[in-house]
Amino acid sequence: MSDPRPTPLTARHRAAGAKLAPFAGWDMPLQFAGTVAEHEAVRREVGVFDVSHLGTVWVEGPDAQPTVAASFTNDPRRLGDGASQYTLCCDQRGGIVDDLIVYRLAADRWLAIPNAANTAAVVQRLRERGADRDVRITDESADWAILAVQGPDSLDAVRVAFESLGNDLDPADVPHLGILEVPMGDAPVLVCRTGYTGEVGAELLVPAARAEGLWDALLTAGATPCGLGARDTLRLEMGYPLHGNDLSVDVLPGEARLGWAVKLDRDDFVGRDALVAAKAAGPARRLWGLRGSGRRPPRAGMTVLDGDRAVGRVTSGSFSPTAGIGIGLALLDAEVEPGAEVVVDVRGTAVPFEVVRPPFVDRDPKA
Repeated sequence: MSDPRPTPLTARHRAAGAKLAPFAGWDMPLQFAGTVAEHEAVRREVGVFDVSHLGTVWVEGPDAQPTVAASFTNDPRRLGDGASQYTLCCDQRGGIVDDLIVYRLAADRWLAIPNAANTAAVVQRLRERGADRDVRITDESADWAILAVQGPDSLDAVRVAFESLGNDLDPADVPHLGILEVPMGDAPVLVCRTGYTGEVGAELLVPAARAEGLWDALLTAGATPCGLGARDTLRLEMGYPLHGNDLSVDVLPGEARLGWAVKLDRDDFVGRDALVAAKAAGPARRLWGLRGSGRRPPRAGMTVLDGDRAVGRVTSGSFSPTAGIGIGLALLDAEVEPGAEVVVDVRGTAVPFEVVRPPFVDRDPKA
């Protein structure tokens, strides 16, 4: 078993005393000062995450758009320059290989950001679908760092950090879900107005050699360093699914309530026929939220019960620092609807939960 791969910022994390752990083959910070403190910093002010484990995959050439269209479920023809969309990479049975964001910088220049564990599968899909097209697929994941700056004060922190590094960009001028490439000295930086916390924010792609300088500038501008622990509780409060927990090749988009990211009224893409059939049949189960009345959270893998009958399983669960209760996501039988009262077998104790439609907290990332 090989050692976990460091990010361009691992040395900074070690120097700061972060708790590191292997994640998807990378040596990643789980927490710095503590998960709850970091979670609250993002909800109230601004935090910065090293998410350099995510993939950085370029799709370039005259046939870039049709290659993206043939590889994923959403319709990239709807995007103009400087825009992005959430999409899915499915297998022939319709199972979710990965969920990701694709960005269009130009008609012949696209960027895909897959999850770390699925980058190779996404690159393979793009290369297969681009084999007979005029397109280049380049995996530059090792060459870039990705810093996610999130929270109500995030855009101010990015602006101040950029000013200190010689760029006068105001990231608030980049629209929500937009992308803009800007210079920083002699290197490019990509400013993506996206995130995984439900807060206003930006994800910054910077060449690996420049990552430490930008990280330091963001901390000086007031950002709190945050680990994957807080990233998980933040995304769970918003009901955002995590591949490997809530999504997998055994979960169909309709079951995950992600049908809005599947456009069946267009040319063939991998999994389309299976997804047409699945839509006609209707989902056998669906991903809903579980809201507790107390602090005890459900945990992934636990059984959800309606009386004595098992009706599903928890896929993600945690204590919500913002709401002060246990919350979770669960794949539940199709007849179980929001408003239903269920129990979760939490280590032998029947803990009550209400089935709800996430999010669990009120946030607007477009503000």
